Amino acid sequence: MTIQQLEYIIAVDKHRHFGHAAESCFVTQPTLSAQVSKLEKELEVILFDRSKMPVIPTEIGVQVIEHAKRVVSESKGIYELLLQLKGDVSGVIKLGIIPTLAPYLLHRFIKGFLEKYPKVKLQVEETVTEEILRKLKNDELDLGVVVTPLDEPGIVEKPMFYEKFYAYLSKDHQLLKKDKLNVQDLESDDMWMLQQGHCFRDQVFNLCNQTKFQRMNFHYESGSLEGLKNMVNQYKGITLLPELSTFSLNEEEKQRLRKFTGEEPTREVSIVLTRNFLKKKLVELLYNEICAAVPQEMTSKSHGKIVRFK
Repeated sequence: MTIQQLEYIIAVDKHRHFGHAAESCFVTQPTLSAQVSKLEKELEVILFDRSKMPVIPTEIGVQVIEHAKRVVSESKGIYELLLQLKGDVSGVIKLGIIPTLAPYLLHRFIKGFLEKYPKVKLQVEETVTEEILRKLKNDELDLGVVVTPLDEPGIVEKPMFYEKFYAYLSKDHQLLKKDKLNVQDLESDDMWMLQQGHCFRDQVFNLCNQTKFQRMNFHYESGSLEGLKNMVNQYKGITLLPELSTFSLNEEEKQRLRKFTGEEPTREVSIVLTRNFLKKKLVELLYNEICAAVPQEMTSKSHGKIVRFK
């Protein structure tokens, strides 16, 4: 049994196709297939049901592959340990970030981080929380920047900062007469929402009465906060914006922001990673860079009241 063979069966499980797995491992399909068969013969088990398309792991294959992922990860840890002992800050970080953070956070820290650590290669993917968690567990991503708490088994959360929710109102909206809003003010029929799959949509539902929302006539559901802002600017309505996204508003638009009364609703933003992730030095450096890139008051948990997922 070799580490390479374990990497091959992990690739087949990921792609569910021997040819695509071979391409991802930069070998020919016959080479990969022969090595997988050799491993099966050595273990005296069948790891994949080749009669199915796409190829699927057998019941015992699922267990072997999960163990193989841990072994491969630990083997890579030897190189990470040596780099840390040498004080060498280098390597690749595959980072996933949710769409309601990416446009407003990335530009704040990426340039400074890469200038300080030029040997680090940062690969960023913008996608929803569910997909980030899936890819973290499949070793397709190293880290995620998402909204927490998630309480996901096997996932470590490192809170970085806290974003308040703001109401953003259209011109001449009746709620502009109020200096601050109540959560109940959001239960109206002119609320613009993100599409399903976005965690910010879930946070809005958790903040408000979900039953009332489900009875509303949603005119439009956007895939981005910028889309929601444009709809509010052009038509009558209200939407919610997280704090970082409000910094780029012009002065007239900022006049149409409203805070909430009492303890202001807030979301917690964290770096998330699997428990067995080994690039601890890179995580620490990236964590510190992001925390330094946002206003200092946002790094305090007392910034507001965290809205949890249900």
